[in-house]
Amino acid sequence: MNANKLLMVAVAALALAGCGGSDTLPVSTAANDAFGGPGAGGGNNAGGAGAQTTGVNGAGGNPLIPFEGAMPGDLDLIENLVLYFEFDSSEIRSEFNSMLAAHGRYLASDPNASVRLEGHADERGSREYNIGLGENRAQAVRQILLLQGVSVAQVSTVSYGEERPAAFGSDDESYGLNRRVELVYR
Repeated sequence: MNANKLLMVAVAALALAGCGGSDTLPVSTAANDAFGGPGAGGGNNAGGAGAQTTGVNGAGGNPLIPFEGAMPGDLDLIENLVLYFEFDSSEIRSEFNSMLAAHGRYLASDPNASVRLEGHADERGSREYNIGLGENRAQAVRQILLLQGVSVAQVSTVSYGEERPAAFGSDDESYGLNRRVELVYR
């Protein structure tokens, strides 16, 4: 318990000592022009050490079942639940377009399914800035899903900023794993 408190204090101290970033939060234009639909690049994520990667119905070992409107390869794509972002950006990378299309089709085909989009940032920048950046990332993913016909009621967002890292460390690899949005099906 004391080790956890000490770790939290150390993380907070590092965040305060980190670089400040710019005064404005980036705004994603990806929602209108980055979506390429099926065949627009691979849906594989870039790593995932520490990040959740179990698919929609995979948490309890249940097999994924086909869903209405499914495209070839959708079941493989919806097993990817993490999108990664560039430094100080909320723009969705094109390599995640097919993955988001599959999640959109899945959610649109099942009005009872819902997903929480959890936005994250690496430790660089202030706590407040990283909360905003994580929110912008989650909102960018939300917008893409809504454009796919997913109901507003099916999608919620939350930002954890730098508070829940997937990887501990102050190197480029750890930073890259922490700049993410996780899709958490409920």
